[in-house]
Amino acid sequence: MKTLRALTLACVAFSVTSWLTPAAAQGVRPEVGKPLQQASELLRAGKAKEALAKAREADAVGGKTAAEQLTIDRMKAAAAQRAGDMGATIQALEGVHGRVSGTEAGQVAEQIAAAYAQQRNNAKASEWLSKALQAGNNSASVRQLQSYLQSASGDFGAIAREAGAAVSAAEHAGRRPEEADLLRQADAQQRLGNAGGYILTLEKLLLNYPKKDYWNAYLGRLPRKAGFGDRFALDIMRLRLASGTLTKAEDFMELAQLSMQAGVPAEARRVVDEGFKAGVLGTGPEAARHKRLRDLAIKQEADSRATLANQATEAETFKEGDALIKAGNAYVSMGEFDKGIALIQQGIAKGKLKHPEDGKLRLGLAQLQSPKTRAAGKQTLRSIKATDGAAEIARMWLVVGAP
Repeated sequence: MKTLRALTLACVAFSVTSWLTPAAAQGVRPEVGKPLQQASELLRAGKAKEALAKAREADAVGGKTAAEQLTIDRMKAAAAQRAGDMGATIQALEGVHGRVSGTEAGQVAEQIAAAYAQQRNNAKASEWLSKALQAGNNSASVRQLQSYLQSASGDFGAIAREAGAAVSAAEHAGRRPEEADLLRQADAQQRLGNAGGYILTLEKLLLNYPKKDYWNAYLGRLPRKAGFGDRFALDIMRLRLASGTLTKAEDFMELAQLSMQAGVPAEARRVVDEGFKAGVLGTGPEAARHKRLRDLAIKQEADSRATLANQATEAETFKEGDALIKAGNAYVSMGEFDKGIALIQQGIAKGKLKHPEDGKLRLGLAQLQSPKTRAAGKQTLRSIKATDGAAEIARMWLVVGAP
């Protein structure tokens, strides 16, 4: 209940310094105003129980006016809440609610709902939350409390619908969805077993709030998405490196090995070098193995540089364009962007590709790495419509930047 306690503290928030201003004190007799002033001072000093006693002293005065009773109930509510007496808090707040209207009525209804939730009386909390919503109170704290109550009841379908509606409304209005709404939607979808919806919401979190926790969750889940191509394992590892979520020695080694298998040993050498520079590789009982991997990457890069021109020439004789794209990728990995991009474009133009959208992905990523073609690269990546993972990979590179 720690989270709910914090939420209640936030909801039952009163400005005790404003109640006894000249405007608020009009019509409050001294015998009522004096103990209320003392209660206010005690609250400021952190003495909530003593403040509550003073508020009750004011309440014991006979012949109170409606204005006096409203001020007393507000003070009693604040003091009782801070003293942890939710029963007294609710009683006082319900008295306040009966004397106010409009926006304030919605705020007080929210406070009563939070207090009932603190008592774990979810039925009454839901009743008062409905009153808050009916009064037009749709604040972030109301939505958070609503989510808590729905979670407590196990109604994750309602949470998914409510959070999804908030996200859609923000998107249609051209606004960034609230992070809390996206998190509530993702949590509900995961609990409901809606894997497809969950991965889409994680992607929205990344697009709007690119934090490492969301990168980890998304990149861990994406390969399990229905229809996702196994051939994108290297792309997932590349995104981990670019997003700062590749941290283990075995991950650096896997990325380097996958790069060599893909025919881009220059990339593998850079990955290993980065691992050594970060102190992830080259230390511990596997240090010798790390060094052997670096030596292999260096050798394969040298071999590739010596034979790549012949490979590109040979690729031009093939009916399919895949070999040209592979040669172009190798040139790009060596920093020869113009030559590499031209070969990839030639391969796409030749056609008969095993995965046509993969060609656009490789072109977009190559263009993204060259300052001269970066804008074109973004356009290329946005144009990818594949359903097997290429489009998701493309969108993530638009978030993280150049490889």
